[in-house]
Amino acid sequence: MNPRNIALLPPDKHTGLTLSDRKHRAAGIPAVIESLAHIREETGVLDGLKILNKLNQKDGFDCPSCAWPDPHHRSKLGEYCENGAKAVAEETTTKRVDRAFFAQYSVQELGLWSDLDLGKSGRITEPFILRKGSDHYEPIGWDDAYAKIAQHLNRLSSPDEGIFYTSGRASNEAAYLYQLFVRMFGTNNLPDCSNMCHESSGTGLGETIGIGKGTVSLDDIYEAKVILVMGQNPGTNHPRMLSALTKCVENGGKIVSVNPLPEAGTHGFIDPQSVGSVLKNGTNFQTLHVGLRINTDVAFLKGVMRLLLDREDASPGSAFDKAFITEKTEGFEAFIADLRNTDVQEMAKTCGVPFSQLEHVAELVAGTGRIIVTWAMGLTQHVNAVANIHQVVNLLLLRGAFGKPGAGACPVRGHSNVQGDRTMGIFERPSSSLLDALDDRYGFKSPRKDGTDVVAAIESMRDGQGKVFFALGGNFISATPDSEVTALALMNCDLTVQVSTKLNRSHVITGEEAIILPCLGRSERDVQNGKPQFVTVEDSMSVVHRSQGAHEPASGDLRSEPAIVCELAAATLGNTHKFDWSAMAKSYDLIREEVQAVIPGFDNFNKRVRQPEGFVLPNGPRDGANFTTPSGKAHFMVDHAPSWKLADGEYLMMTIRTHDQFNTTIYGLEDRYRGIHGERRVVLMHTDDMAREGLASKARVDIVSEHGRERVATDFFVIPYDIARGCMATYFPEANVLVPLELKAEKSGTPASKSVVVRLRKRSSESDVAK
Repeated sequence: MNPRNIALLPPDKHTGLTLSDRKHRAAGIPAVIESLAHIREETGVLDGLKILNKLNQKDGFDCPSCAWPDPHHRSKLGEYCENGAKAVAEETTTKRVDRAFFAQYSVQELGLWSDLDLGKSGRITEPFILRKGSDHYEPIGWDDAYAKIAQHLNRLSSPDEGIFYTSGRASNEAAYLYQLFVRMFGTNNLPDCSNMCHESSGTGLGETIGIGKGTVSLDDIYEAKVILVMGQNPGTNHPRMLSALTKCVENGGKIVSVNPLPEAGTHGFIDPQSVGSVLKNGTNFQTLHVGLRINTDVAFLKGVMRLLLDREDASPGSAFDKAFITEKTEGFEAFIADLRNTDVQEMAKTCGVPFSQLEHVAELVAGTGRIIVTWAMGLTQHVNAVANIHQVVNLLLLRGAFGKPGAGACPVRGHSNVQGDRTMGIFERPSSSLLDALDDRYGFKSPRKDGTDVVAAIESMRDGQGKVFFALGGNFISATPDSEVTALALMNCDLTVQVSTKLNRSHVITGEEAIILPCLGRSERDVQNGKPQFVTVEDSMSVVHRSQGAHEPASGDLRSEPAIVCELAAATLGNTHKFDWSAMAKSYDLIREEVQAVIPGFDNFNKRVRQPEGFVLPNGPRDGANFTTPSGKAHFMVDHAPSWKLADGEYLMMTIRTHDQFNTTIYGLEDRYRGIHGERRVVLMHTDDMAREGLASKARVDIVSEHGRERVATDFFVIPYDIARGCMATYFPEANVLVPLELKAEKSGTPASKSVVVRLRKRSSESDVAK
């Protein structure tokens, strides 16, 4: 199972933990200093600033980081955040992973490197292969690499033995070609990063309003009177959202944070481009912080809605939009019957928050129909995650908060084109309408059997059914749950292939053979057949726009993602399908013509995407509350509030990011806003819980989960923090080893990384104090 004897988990090395006071405002001058420091280290100041001046501009390239939409008026000082600058610095680094690098370092040695050290190695310069029985990658030509991959794919006994993963970084053009190639090959095995983050959002929204996307625009954020920010840390994960929240507050809006721990970005924002903001210490956001226990969001929302019901009973029309409910919804009677059986005091107790906080939120919500709920993975990575989304929609429906300015649902996507990839057909459970359109356009019978999502793909590889794993971007091993199980599953493959810009742990944890195909980054110039090309992306608010890099590629032997897909498809499929892959690689306009012919909403694609701000895809619930469910009405849903029964010594753990990372990419060891420096193996605990366990600050522990079998994350430092009692927070990917593969959301299959029952084991053989 592990013939090369490679470490399955990242090392538990320590570099020196220090603590400082937690910050109560995000950004400001420190964000500028950090951005410039990363640019200087990786790219050089002059080149770096020149590249950053094109980031998120109308004539520039889209940020390879988060999917927050661009404002109508872009700042000439810079339309990016600290994390965006770090992402560009990583992509435009002058460091290189070349032949000499792989000749020097074996995969066994690289397996002992941290994720930070792997990522800091530099850009991959040409295709490499790790041959069977070898411990070192060696160069391989592009044609030979395609031939090797095609050979492995074509000798599979069934196309379903191939697994084709997609990262949210892939452009619309690459994603469309990729799903077409995979379906022509004969399978729907198209797991993607959405399976691990907002799959629950798509499922819950689809069941209730008929579309798995958000229903607001940036203008709606500005105009909202109440915004509930639930299970989300915008200051770190979507920092440009803070500018929009500032406008909301300046327009009289109220911001309520609902999260087990307070975060700087939901308290306030110091705009580093505004002298006035810097001098006055920024804008205070928070009307209220509800520090509820992990995964008690259903109880919170049902408690608030029960209080609204009491108001409505006392004064009809004061809390419910009855005209909207009657005309636009169904299931209201069953929902209200369940709500009447809800004990508000019990809901507050379940959440672990004062009853007065639920009353405060109910009062705010009752006062306006211009309500937006935004959320991220704090709602979506639980067993009952889909129920969380149902209850968000229920609250909005009661107030008629769809199809009007300043109102709606806002799932904030984590990666820059994860929503666009799904629109392009990257989905293991495609609709019959998409498959029919593909069949009509290309004259083949697409596979109708559902494919594997991420969890099912890991199980398939573990059980010997998945034999070839191909990843269009991403860092699969570091993004997925149950790290040891996933590592051994990948090692069980005959071949693993990674389309990548930089080195990561998925190049170390491999199949019997492994190939790396290096691709262009977003910031880099893409020339095909002598003509500059651009790609397109879709942001969190369904805006499709162009992205065109201008920076010199890191190597002359890189290829674009659309070109890689086309060339691999041609090598694998041969003449079995009448489709000119070569022509697609030479002109991305031709790809967009294919998208226009198959995907709804892309009429006149090439013309409209050349408009400076692109175009907005149709969205019925946003556009006049025209719900796209089979009945044409939104559905109220009934869900029970989960109640956690923990034994003595057990805690509910959630995984989180530091401020110095984006998804699995680690930029450094500074979680500046939380005051944690120089260390990633930490566990955040309430001081009462620490006292009960007899733990001092910086005590060293192992974290243990026992779901079916014991899983252990070794040598973590305990940090006192303002987190709900009975709860813990740890960084991922270090804590992914604790997340059982089988612990996943009902219906959506998303790993439940934010509600894992754990206990602590003191490390008696080592010092309890970090040196």
